[in-house]
Amino acid sequence: MSVEKILENWKKKQYQPVYWLEGEEDYYIDKVVQVAEHQILTESEASFNLSIFYGREANWADVINACMRYPMFSEKQVVLLKEAQQMKDLDKLENYIANPLASTILVVAHKEKKIDGRSKLAKLLKEKTVFVQTKKMYENQLPAWAEKLVQSKGYSIQQKACLLLVDHIGNDLSRIENEIDKLLINLGGRTTITEDDIERFIGVSKEFNVFELQDAIARKDLPKAIRIVQYFESNPKAGPIQMILPALYNYFSKVFMIFGARTNDEKLIASTIGTSPFFVKDYIQCSQRYGYEGVEKILLLLHQYNLRSIGINDGGTSDSALMKELLVKIMQ
Repeated sequence: MSVEKILENWKKKQYQPVYWLEGEEDYYIDKVVQVAEHQILTESEASFNLSIFYGREANWADVINACMRYPMFSEKQVVLLKEAQQMKDLDKLENYIANPLASTILVVAHKEKKIDGRSKLAKLLKEKTVFVQTKKMYENQLPAWAEKLVQSKGYSIQQKACLLLVDHIGNDLSRIENEIDKLLINLGGRTTITEDDIERFIGVSKEFNVFELQDAIARKDLPKAIRIVQYFESNPKAGPIQMILPALYNYFSKVFMIFGARTNDEKLIASTIGTSPFFVKDYIQCSQRYGYEGVEKILLLLHQYNLRSIGINDGGTSDSALMKELLVKIMQ
């Protein structure tokens, strides 16, 4: 069952005895735990019927005893086991999970890793609980996820603004949501987040960023590309080479994939290379400007300069000098 389905069911007062949430993506686990802690029970019900345990400190017997109690002045009680991956003898919960109390809602948050799939507990969880495994979202999925999140809050966001936001933050869903909430507070009466908003409230330049650098390289605009690198030199946090080179490699890898797509259908190409249809024309035009051999050369150069940036086959050239040298070789 998905997290969205769990929360939808909870709004309808539809509960199961045990929910087991595990995996690498904390965001969705935290969402479920937060709702379980604050919304299933009323404030007066929670004072008698909400028990919270933390794995490092919890004793398995105490958790089971809490689960076996009957609710007071309420139809349900909620037992939360947070940070369950740190709990000793976690497998001792097996007997309760096999025969849970219908009036108890046990929510287990097992972060960072998964239970060994070969274990008896893992098989029991899949048979007897609402079992959810979360995975880290791929970077190319982040813009669509952020855009959908903004829309769920009744707003919209420009495509470029969305890319600037997620590129600046990275794969941290909780932080993306926090920054979106901050942006929405500052919109005043407007309903659309723009590039200007990202620059003003998040601190990301709309003119000097990795996407503008990609665009300058794609258009073979060397003067503009050099200006952006010079800005990065003056503002190291805005564009460290360790962030720029992987981003460029990812971009030109997608451009390279166009040669194997064997279609002119922009929607199909966008799906194949994993980008928004809104930007696919830029990728196609870049592939046409450089050609197959040109894009292949760029990928090899990016690999070479990535090695140099970490000191391999390089005597200590500055990041800015490496980038300028790379840009000249790409566009010559």
